[in-house]
Amino acid sequence: MTAYFDIIMIPLQLLIIFFTIYYFFISWFGLFGKKKEVKIYDECKTFALIVCAHNEEKVIAQLIDNLYRLSYSKELYDIFVVADNCSDHTAELARGAGAIVHERFSKTRSGKGYAMEWIFERLFKMERQYDAVCVFDADNLVHPNFLKEMNSRLCNGERLIQGYLDSKNPNDTWVAGVFSISFWVVNHVWHLAKYNLGLCCCLGGTGMCIDSAILKRYGWGAICLAEDMEFSMKAIMENIKTTWAHDAIVYDEKPLTFKAAWNQRKRWAQGRFDVSGRYLMPMFKKALRERDIVVLDSIIYLIQPYFLMISTLFVLCNYIYIFEPFYDNIIYRILPIEVWTLIGFGQYIFPIIVLHKIKASFKLWCYLLLYPTFIYSWIPITFLGFLHRHDHKWNHTVHTCGISFDDVLIPENNAEVGPKQVAFTKRIH
Repeated sequence: MTAYFDIIMIPLQLLIIFFTIYYFFISWFGLFGKKKEVKIYDECKTFALIVCAHNEEKVIAQLIDNLYRLSYSKELYDIFVVADNCSDHTAELARGAGAIVHERFSKTRSGKGYAMEWIFERLFKMERQYDAVCVFDADNLVHPNFLKEMNSRLCNGERLIQGYLDSKNPNDTWVAGVFSISFWVVNHVWHLAKYNLGLCCCLGGTGMCIDSAILKRYGWGAICLAEDMEFSMKAIMENIKTTWAHDAIVYDEKPLTFKAAWNQRKRWAQGRFDVSGRYLMPMFKKALRERDIVVLDSIIYLIQPYFLMISTLFVLCNYIYIFEPFYDNIIYRILPIEVWTLIGFGQYIFPIIVLHKIKASFKLWCYLLLYPTFIYSWIPITFLGFLHRHDHKWNHTVHTCGISFDDVLIPENNAEVGPKQVAFTKRIH
């Protein structure tokens, strides 16, 4: 009987070994700084800054005020807000803050992906045309140098760029804290690591910059629950890599409760399975045909949720049949237990290294104790995402952290500042 199960279990074990070693190997390339860059700060590129907002009256004005204070020539960018199916004062407040507001109402085509496709179509029919678009969420705050960094990347030939996703409320609750930690870890051990290796990163939904020529030629067309990932895969199919701008920082509001974080991540998981189902085979054919390591790496990223499910089932099987395994366990024959122990410790060592690099507050070091709870909660979320992968209903995340960038930036006159300002300034640097 064991021989029959080996036909299934041995390939699965080989897959687990490959993914584990691959992720562990990649991670180290993002922990010791970024590769050398040529900065071009001559301001020449024009930008359309796009904010898609659904009932965001508590945060929209602060973001627009922040965007108008970016360290970039004001005549080189405009701010557009899509008030998407709003029933509050989002549109009114956005206009009052100086943004160009477009109101959109649709009962059947709701969600950020549809809103972005709608505003892009309008944007490219306007008299003024822009070299690139930058997309933000209404709850964001943006570092003053964001457009300087994106201008430099565009001048260096990059066309699809994701900025560094920071947090504006990491100390609010333990959920916001561990959510922030997870983003910082991914920023370093995944995005920065892959960028340093010349591989393809992935758009993150906000803080992203897209060359207008790409949108005009290929269209947006990303309307699922993971529209950012979908467009990244669409672009890589056209040999356009998503790159990483480590110094272009966006501060995102993290959920305050476990339930809110659960719902948001479940939506992401549903979208990822949706994208995987539609892009996995075309990309696999492309990788084989062109022998392109960048495309192959993107396929590995697409398979990641399936890997989590497979490895979870494998671990459960080990617990159930701990005394009499029904398959040939080859994992410890291929790699000694000492290597697996090192890799196991890695998932805890990497967050420690990252928190040290960003000079995290004492409270965040305390939150690190709860980090495994957050990480392992991805397991049931991923299974639920798979079961509901065909459900395209968009669930809005409520944002309430209406702070301005004055609350997170130390004044140049060295005036006294509060703890929150100090913490943000440390992460800016």
